[in-house]
Amino acid sequence: MSKPFLKRLTMPHTLVVVMMLVILVLAVSWLIPSGEYQRVKLQTSQGIRNVTVAGTYHVVDKVYLGAHMVLESPIKGFLDGALLICFLLMIGGSFAIFQETGAVEFGIRRLTDAISRRPHLEGMLIPALMVVFSLGGSIFGMAEETIPFVIIFIPLARRLGYDSIVGASIPFLGSAAGFAAAFFNPFTVGISQSIAGLPLYSGLGYRLITWVIGTAVMIAYVMWYARRVKRNPEISPVRDIDLERGAIEPHSAGSAEPWDFRHVATLTLFVASMVLLVVGVLKWKWYIDQIAVLFFGMGIVLGFAGGLGPSRVARTFVTGAKDMVGVVFIVACARALLVIAQEAKILDTILYFASNTISLLPRGVIAQVMFLIQCVINFFIHSGTAQAALTMPVMSPLADLVGITRQTAVYAYQLCEFVNPILPTSAVTMGVLGAGKIPWERWARWFLPLMVILVLLSFLLLVPPVLLFRWE
Repeated sequence: MSKPFLKRLTMPHTLVVVMMLVILVLAVSWLIPSGEYQRVKLQTSQGIRNVTVAGTYHVVDKVYLGAHMVLESPIKGFLDGALLICFLLMIGGSFAIFQETGAVEFGIRRLTDAISRRPHLEGMLIPALMVVFSLGGSIFGMAEETIPFVIIFIPLARRLGYDSIVGASIPFLGSAAGFAAAFFNPFTVGISQSIAGLPLYSGLGYRLITWVIGTAVMIAYVMWYARRVKRNPEISPVRDIDLERGAIEPHSAGSAEPWDFRHVATLTLFVASMVLLVVGVLKWKWYIDQIAVLFFGMGIVLGFAGGLGPSRVARTFVTGAKDMVGVVFIVACARALLVIAQEAKILDTILYFASNTISLLPRGVIAQVMFLIQCVINFFIHSGTAQAALTMPVMSPLADLVGITRQTAVYAYQLCEFVNPILPTSAVTMGVLGAGKIPWERWARWFLPLMVILVLLSFLLLVPPVLLFRWE
């Protein structure tokens, strides 16, 4: 008997999915009128930003992009995303060197041996680590910085009897929860409040409640899945991929592995690099170019500390960077969507008609609709700063007109980040999945129930500021 149709149906490669989206956005751009807002440079607490001027939208001559943009826009996406692409190549090469030293496996074996002697620690491991990453997302906007951690946590999760999805989720969804439910993030809360004319980091109390709830929901979902996949590994969407990675036996109680000087030295230097990363981001305001330099230097130092030698370090770096080429193509194609929307001048049009629609709605659902509109904008623009600069100058005065506070408009914009982990157009999402060698379509199928929960949670969290208290 032949398999049912749905069983025989296979999802296309992630690159095919993204290119189909490029074609779709190009076709849609032919139907949507071209228009634009005036923009001015505004000094905010985080520097000078180009922001839209509310009430200045005007239609311009329709811009029709030719079919050649299907092929040209990814090339421009490469140029537009050059810094992130360089960052990904540095990560791929550097962590390949780190893994080649054997220190990663050594550290994981030592950690799992320690857990095997103290079983109660295993139940605390996922929540503790996800809270740490959530704080990183909430306090200093940790996003791209999670990509290298995926390479570390996947083998750790597998050795504990979980799968690659659990390993990727610990750093990725931990930081995503903190980023979306941030109480301090300067790149979302700080920028948007500054543009909206609100006191910097005002409304902290309710945001702290949101952070606790959002982080708890993420942790609960990951732990629920982790327990299920440990009991029955066959349910894992990436079971075949994990088998191809090679067998990793779950930890068992036994004699501890003896310490090895080179491995200890390599791990110590790696931890020092991570501390330097945090200090650099928080104190010296490093961005991904400085972080890429750090990882490049780290890879070379770790290679020599691990006794690899110059030629082996070079060969391993090239091999690791080569493994990231597929991710690089996906990132470039994802950027192509924004290139098309900008060159066709349809982004401002979408924002204009969306804001007009909002003004006609009952007050009780306006915040939720603002949230959904921000989710649509988020599909094209994943930089929290860029999205704030585009939307808040329009949404803030609109909030005044429709009877909700500007703080609530900022909050609706902020919560839209909850949908980021499923978007194939997000460079961070695709970078994480590429680093973990997890196909987007499998991740999306796994994450979809959680996304529905997070969207419903966002709807509920937007009710009190509108109906129960006036949030200034």
